[in-house]
Amino acid sequence: MSITANTQLPNLFSQNLESINRSSDCLLQSLSSELVYTQDGSGRYLTFDWQRRELLDLNTEKIVEALNANETFAPVDKVAYLEQLHRVLSSLVPERVQCWFICSQKFIELELTITPIMSQLGQAATTVLIMGRLLQAQVNGKEANQEGSKPSSQPNWALRSRNVGQISQQHQQLLNKITRNIRRTLDIEIIWQQTVDSLGKILKLERCIICPYQPRASKVKVVAEYHQPELDSMLGSEIEISSEPVFAQALATLEPMVIKMSVQKNSQQQKFLLVATTYQDQANGLVALSLNDECDLLTETELELTKELADQLGTAIAHATLYKELEAARQKAEEASRLKSEFLANVSHEIRTPLNGMIGLLKLILEGMADGPEEHEFVQDAHDLSIHLLGILNDILDFAKIEAGKMDIRCGPVRLHELFNDVESFVRPQAEMKNLSLQMQMPTTSDEIIILGNYQRLLQVMLNLVGNAIKFTHKGGVTISADLFLKKAKGQSQPQHPGIVKVRVADTGIGVSLDQQDKLFQLFSQVDGSRTRPHGGTGLGLTISQKLIEAMGGEVHFYSLGEELGSTVTFTVPLYQQPVLCSPSECEIETLN
Repeated sequence: MSITANTQLPNLFSQNLESINRSSDCLLQSLSSELVYTQDGSGRYLTFDWQRRELLDLNTEKIVEALNANETFAPVDKVAYLEQLHRVLSSLVPERVQCWFICSQKFIELELTITPIMSQLGQAATTVLIMGRLLQAQVNGKEANQEGSKPSSQPNWALRSRNVGQISQQHQQLLNKITRNIRRTLDIEIIWQQTVDSLGKILKLERCIICPYQPRASKVKVVAEYHQPELDSMLGSEIEISSEPVFAQALATLEPMVIKMSVQKNSQQQKFLLVATTYQDQANGLVALSLNDECDLLTETELELTKELADQLGTAIAHATLYKELEAARQKAEEASRLKSEFLANVSHEIRTPLNGMIGLLKLILEGMADGPEEHEFVQDAHDLSIHLLGILNDILDFAKIEAGKMDIRCGPVRLHELFNDVESFVRPQAEMKNLSLQMQMPTTSDEIIILGNYQRLLQVMLNLVGNAIKFTHKGGVTISADLFLKKAKGQSQPQHPGIVKVRVADTGIGVSLDQQDKLFQLFSQVDGSRTRPHGGTGLGLTISQKLIEAMGGEVHFYSLGEELGSTVTFTVPLYQQPVLCSPSECEIETLN
């Protein structure tokens, strides 16, 4: 902290430096300060006087030579101390600071006022006058303040097993190392492990762990660890935040905490310095560093180290996580682009094939290459191909409408029996051409089952599902069934719909492997093109069917036990009205609670 310059001091020391040294004893004592000494810009002592000289343990009259020779009295953080000296010499403005000194292997805290000494007018200052007082010291293993009676509330570096000077000097080195590691990789797992290794080795810790944290998570998991060989590993361990209040406090306040944890079975609790890593004032992880048992409080230097480290690491975690998400998004976009290209190629093939057939058949007719029954057969084939082409184009248009949110579906009462009959009339010829059995099963009721939906869209969905079942089945058959599920009335009010109907289309076809089933409802995606490509299709059928059923208030699900084990597709639609049931002896009906 800067203070106002004392104008008398520069005048007092404007004389030649040699004269200061010759009269140093009486001059320094005349300043009436507990500690007074002068230094040059390199930190070399020129004069020295201290009322508490007994703390130096120097039995010599040549105290200045002794101080310069063996650093009996030296700042803990020499780099920061010399920076302060140079700042005062260049600005010519006195400063007041608090800093830690090593005094004959003891640690003391001093309050110092650093003032520049002007040797001659117009020349740059090369020496400083430093006056100060003792704030606290470690004397005979006990902490004492300036009066030597009342213990100070400030923590004492000498109580720690780690060397304070070493930590202070390695502060920037540690941060630089972590920063360099972050620049070399954006792999979050590597960053985690390199960080705990750097902290553990440089600070000579018994253990150091990292736990990533997601907002509102109930627990954290140890994902990276450094520990001494004789200790058990905590890697993979999960810690409930609610069972460790200090964890929650560290995440909430973003302040370093000292916590006791049991890290091994049947072992005593060990102290850890717990600090939350942050990015934009939001916690995204926790770092725990083992501490000596005697360490209860943290000095300002330790707080500075842990907070700056937490900021660096938190930023690294955020950037690496963002990079990972961007990389996943890039891969997903590339996969979507690939699927679209494959889809366009399939669609082009599906459109071109019937179109080429139609052109060829019509050309034969126009050139008079067919007459009588053959001509009629060619016209019929061309008509069938045109219907197939229309179906492909309708699928593409439906998909475009669904994606644009412009699919308008008006729902009303639909007779389930009529829907099943129409589906059977369309698909039975296809099944018979492949020598497949086709079974239609309806629930037994005393009156018609009426569902709520759009008849044309329901017919489209069922034709698509049954058509796929026949296309991918080479032996056996296809079974179309419906199950009725009634909802019980809740209280006095009736539910909006009295129940649902689940339609099931089961086949004995080629099936789908378990790891490929999640692709069935993805846009532009077909399962294992090497197996499905020979059967044709655009790959839009299931996606369109799912969207149509969801628009009518139902759900679509796919089941298969694996390749060559058949498939089952189900969809649900709400009941329009509850049918009259048969007697229990005539039919069985499933009821939903």
